[in-house]
Amino acid sequence: MPRADSPLLDRSTRAWTLAAGAACLLPLLLQLPGRIALGIALAALSTGALSWRRPVPTPLRLLLALTVIGATLAATGFRVGRETACALLAAMLAIKPSETWRVRDARSLLGFGLFAPFATFLLDQGPVSLLLALAGVSLALTALQRLAELESGELRPLPPWRRLVAVWRLAAIGLPLALAAFWLFPRLAAPLWGVPERALARTGLSDRMSPGDWIDLMADDTVALRADFFGPMPAPEQMYWRGPVLWNFDGRTWTQPQWLRGVPAAPVRSGNTRWDYQIELEPTDRRQLVALDLPVSPPEGVLRSLDYGLYSPRPLSSLTRWRLQSSPPAQFEPQLARTLRWIALDLPPGYNPRTVALARQWRAEVDADPRIPAAEKDAAIVQRALQMVRADFAYTLDTPLLGRHSVDEFLFDVKAGYCEHFSSSFVVLMRAAGIPARVVTGYAGGYRNPIGGYWLVLRSDAHAWAEAWLPTRGWVRVDPTAAVAPERIYDTIEDRAPAFGGLQAMRPVWNASDWLRRGWNDFVLGFDAARQRTLLQPLGVDDLDGSRLAQLFSVAAVLALAIMLWLAARQARERDPLLRAWHRLGQRYARLGLGRAPHEPAGDWARRVLAARPQAADLAALSARFSDWRYADGRGTRNDARARVHQLVRDLRRHRP
Repeated sequence: MPRADSPLLDRSTRAWTLAAGAACLLPLLLQLPGRIALGIALAALSTGALSWRRPVPTPLRLLLALTVIGATLAATGFRVGRETACALLAAMLAIKPSETWRVRDARSLLGFGLFAPFATFLLDQGPVSLLLALAGVSLALTALQRLAELESGELRPLPPWRRLVAVWRLAAIGLPLALAAFWLFPRLAAPLWGVPERALARTGLSDRMSPGDWIDLMADDTVALRADFFGPMPAPEQMYWRGPVLWNFDGRTWTQPQWLRGVPAAPVRSGNTRWDYQIELEPTDRRQLVALDLPVSPPEGVLRSLDYGLYSPRPLSSLTRWRLQSSPPAQFEPQLARTLRWIALDLPPGYNPRTVALARQWRAEVDADPRIPAAEKDAAIVQRALQMVRADFAYTLDTPLLGRHSVDEFLFDVKAGYCEHFSSSFVVLMRAAGIPARVVTGYAGGYRNPIGGYWLVLRSDAHAWAEAWLPTRGWVRVDPTAAVAPERIYDTIEDRAPAFGGLQAMRPVWNASDWLRRGWNDFVLGFDAARQRTLLQPLGVDDLDGSRLAQLFSVAAVLALAIMLWLAARQARERDPLLRAWHRLGQRYARLGLGRAPHEPAGDWARRVLAARPQAADLAALSARFSDWRYADGRGTRNDARARVHQLVRDLRRHRP
């Protein structure tokens, strides 16, 4: 219960407090899942309406708290994690106004509310979140300033912008030290407590795939990576961003053999084309990198597996950049080891009998055809499969859940699906025909942002294709999804350039916002320990080790503290020129032991000085003029008053003991 001696809030101050709490809550709500954020926002509006004129009774407050917290936990699936904790924080802040009627309660709400902008940074560290957080913190500090005035009984009728300027002026005092710490304080290569950025909500490309599992990923239009090319760049239809390669199939799910990561990369003869580029990967909870087919060599410290997957030594839980080179292969593992051939032909027994029968029929027909050379028979079967797809199949995201014989159902009954269905069924068909094959997952295509000239790959660009092993050529990329005739694409597989709110007319706004986000990533989020060491390269210092950074930070911190002290002194200086001149006059007499005591009236002080120093006769007249100006009612017209105060200031400055 609030203390009885805590002043009640007037309506204007309470409105300030609630508005500041809402501003602190807003950036956090924008990072929560839409359904949870909407529910918490409705709870906040309902609580504000219920408690606008009178406090909410205690039983109703208890019921409201239990309902909101229970609904929030249920909406998050009772999972333990940062998103659940942030949702609970937002929910409790939303119902806090139900008991906010005194200064003490308002302080509690604002102090609690200041946690919300900082919790936002656990979920997102973009520029929009930062700007909204700064706005919320500014309003909260302004409301706290107003509460202090209300409690002291001296609430000043200042316009809102004057209060905000006062808060920003105080915050600016600490800005030099904050900038010095950001740029020069030695950074660690990994988080000190092992807490990553927001990675748990972005799972990235998985090392397993079941047809139908990607439907949520296909609808996620957030950015997965950005790419800059240095020199030639591939056409969008050539942009296959290679990720996990899936070999094992249990009848339903494709998985990646973990032991293949430790096997040296297969031999490849690269083609004449080579692409030099840099990718900027958004955070995920995976170690898997993606690269254009095929990466020529891995970046330093990155593992390249047998099937040319790239793996970081640590989870990619923060924004990372990688310089890569890729080249389409002219020949990819032309000799296949017996063990790998066995893995690439393995099918679980008892699954998809119609598919196995069709594949064996094709094999028998092709082998019996004397017109097809022996070295081209496997390629002929691949072409038969693609012709079947072109003739009879359609692309759609609206697919039924398949049963035990999922490939049979897709190839002979449904005949419509998306990349997971096409690639999985194609590989099963090839294996049943005796052709080694595997599923490759990653991203396909990209969108070139005209502002900045870089490429974006969205999570909705996730794609799965196949690789079949053909004699003398080795592994060959086959994309059965791309073989679907354009007139049978019922859902967009076309160039889905991002739009703003689904409106293509707003695409320039989306382009500009992503360009700003990329700049923010480069300037702030991407400033890691490696970039800090090269901070002074333009000045000829190639490497800043820990000791040099510590020395530079010490110097910068001392300078920043000096600037802070100077700014603080300016803040503390009396703003009224008349009072400033009067106080300086008292300081001059204090050097003679005749300074004015804080409680001493001006006239009494002048008489005391005059008794000690009769030659200071004009001090009495100056003190009388000062007292009249400060405390007399009549000051004449505005111009006359301004002239008199300017003259008094000049006389006070000229007077010497």
